[in-house]
Amino acid sequence: MIKKTHFLGLLTATILAGTTAVQAQTRLTIATVNNGDMIVMQKLSSKFEQANPDIKLDWVVLEENVLRQRVTTDIATKGGQYDVLTIGTYEVPIWAMQGWIKKFDNLPAAYDVNDVLKPVREGLSYNNELYALPFYAESSMTYYRKDLVQKAGMTMPDQPTYQQIKDLAAKIHDPANQVYGICLRGKPGWGENMAFISTMVNTFGGQWFDQNWNTKIDSPEWKEAITLYIDLLKNYGPPGASSNGFNENLAMFSNGQCGMWIDSTVASGMLYNPATSKVADKLGFAQAPIASWPKGSNWLWSWALAVPESSKKEDAAKKFVTWATSKEYIQLVGETEGWVSAPPGTRQSTYENKQYLDAAPFAKFVETAIETADPVNTTKNPKAYVGVQFAGIPEFQAIGTQTGQTMAAALTGQMKLDQALKTAQSAAERAMKQAGYPKK
Repeated sequence: MIKKTHFLGLLTATILAGTTAVQAQTRLTIATVNNGDMIVMQKLSSKFEQANPDIKLDWVVLEENVLRQRVTTDIATKGGQYDVLTIGTYEVPIWAMQGWIKKFDNLPAAYDVNDVLKPVREGLSYNNELYALPFYAESSMTYYRKDLVQKAGMTMPDQPTYQQIKDLAAKIHDPANQVYGICLRGKPGWGENMAFISTMVNTFGGQWFDQNWNTKIDSPEWKEAITLYIDLLKNYGPPGASSNGFNENLAMFSNGQCGMWIDSTVASGMLYNPATSKVADKLGFAQAPIASWPKGSNWLWSWALAVPESSKKEDAAKKFVTWATSKEYIQLVGETEGWVSAPPGTRQSTYENKQYLDAAPFAKFVETAIETADPVNTTKNPKAYVGVQFAGIPEFQAIGTQTGQTMAAALTGQMKLDQALKTAQSAAERAMKQAGYPKK
């Protein structure tokens, strides 16, 4: 017979144990972008929670420009709102240098860090140490409707020039049937319209800054590139192009409304998937177009997961990031969502997986685009910065965003192009001077 005092003691211990178990659950707040691959990550994260019942995930899913603004503000002010951040190749080395994000050292052997493609690994490192892990990586490429190009009696070269792109756009443009010759990013933002425009400027021989940090926006090369950009969208693009970013153009192309689209290689899996694309059986692809200079026409980017220094939940956060960027996770996506939807661009093993290669005919093309993108030797003339579609300095985020707004104003006719270039040049020069450039 159990004594009353002993029974009460057991009961009290049981209640306390239960309370401790509840209190021990760690809640992670994850800030991420509303791109298709991240939405799949959110959907499949229940598998992580099942395997780790002591960790609960709370999601903040935001449009790209909003995400960048919020996580930058939070990290710079040490606000501590988020335990996991979705950031990219631009932010990682800069934030690591500032001591804002935690280092990813001592990764488990099963993670196989050397399996991560070298350009992606290097882009997420500072002083040869990883500060974020890649969820997916991308370059850029040209998508097109094979049926429309064939109907026009034309062919798409493996490496088109921008003049050839314009000629094709003119032939296949059919606004009466809501089919537009070309779709391009017009939404303002350093990671929206300027991601595309920067590569266009590169291949026309231009750049953001020279080797002495002199601003080079108001130049003949920029003018030639932006003149063609505006020409393409005004004459052969959809209405309201200045509101269209990656997601808007992806939806339009998937719906059959774009004859061509020059954008991220990550869209290939979504466009080739009949479940998400009406034109999956008509999809053609080629390299990103070139003009007078062949380099810098295809960008290099990785959406990666990082843990801010302000997080008090480092172990749980790193456990989630390691899982979400692992071979195991890629296998999970392949098995549940179809191999065509597997996160691309991060691991050599993905490009050696027969299931992926059979499902994704674009796979090797994308791998080559990523591995040939060169953030250092990008421009015709020497430059001081690292980056294909951005300049890897803290000041660029503000400069790129303001320039993006000015280029959007030129696209909509609110500002003449010459004035837009002068305005962007002046603003960038002022910002660089205030920041102390040129650096000695």
